Amino acid sequence: MQVATETSIDLPGIKKLRSGKVREVFELGETLLFVATDRISAFDVILPDPIPHKGAVLNQISAFWFKRFNDIENHLVTANPEEFPKELQSFREQLAGRSMIVKKTKPLPVECVVRGYLAGSGWKEYQQSQSVCGIKLPAGLKLASQLPEPIFTPATKAEEGHDENIDMKRCAQILGEELADRVKALSLEIYSRGRDHAAHAGIIVADTKFEFGVVNGDLLLIDECLTPDSSRFWPKDQYAIGQSPPSFDKQFVRDYLETLDWDKRPPAPRLPEDVIEKTSAKYLEAFRRLTGNELAKH
Repeated sequence: MQVATETSIDLPGIKKLRSGKVREVFELGETLLFVATDRISAFDVILPDPIPHKGAVLNQISAFWFKRFNDIENHLVTANPEEFPKELQSFREQLAGRSMIVKKTKPLPVECVVRGYLAGSGWKEYQQSQSVCGIKLPAGLKLASQLPEPIFTPATKAEEGHDENIDMKRCAQILGEELADRVKALSLEIYSRGRDHAAHAGIIVADTKFEFGVVNGDLLLIDECLTPDSSRFWPKDQYAIGQSPPSFDKQFVRDYLETLDWDKRPPAPRLPEDVIEKTSAKYLEAFRRLTGNELAKH
């Protein structure tokens, strides 16, 4: 059976502020409406084929963590459509499962990346310098090696192209020393708590990225939290040092695209049906394991 997907969402009468790679953001006055589409991007390019259930998975996993970490101030107001304002009620079917209302904040200009294992750009940097973002690491580590302890490796947000990894000194120059220290401590705490929960579900959180925003002087966790788009999730039972483990995230799509003769610039190639189905299954499996529930479609 063909599953309906959402690639672009418009809500007549509700002002759309922006379309990101995955999310649509709407203006609600005091708050914002986030709607997660089923779009998928790789190498900073949006692909032409959506992934069924992806938007609902991202939205509901973030809501799960925001509620679980309720002692850490975050931007979630509600993800329950029944609690949405009356001007959104006529769009409930479209919004169900894939939307949340959030507080408005001023986002910090730094992405807060935490790495517990060597992978991705961290692995590449380690091979060249035996360090990641200025943090010296032990010799002899391999691809997918667990680090002695999780490390905070911030990055600047690029308007276009790739984010740039920076060291803590540069992070403090951008944010100020006190705020940089706070986001570092919070990022490491949230990662550790998320990693421990995921481990019981048979998932290794290799690395993840958080975003924070400020409102009325308060620091809030914003954007998404420990999702398959913002993290590398590896199945514990298939993990092996020295090789890139199969994953519950979009690495599967990246790996397929790497086999093609594509220069990683738009337009992106179409995805075969089996890659779309397997990717959707990976997102759903991550959701089931982390939350212990089936995905709420409505």
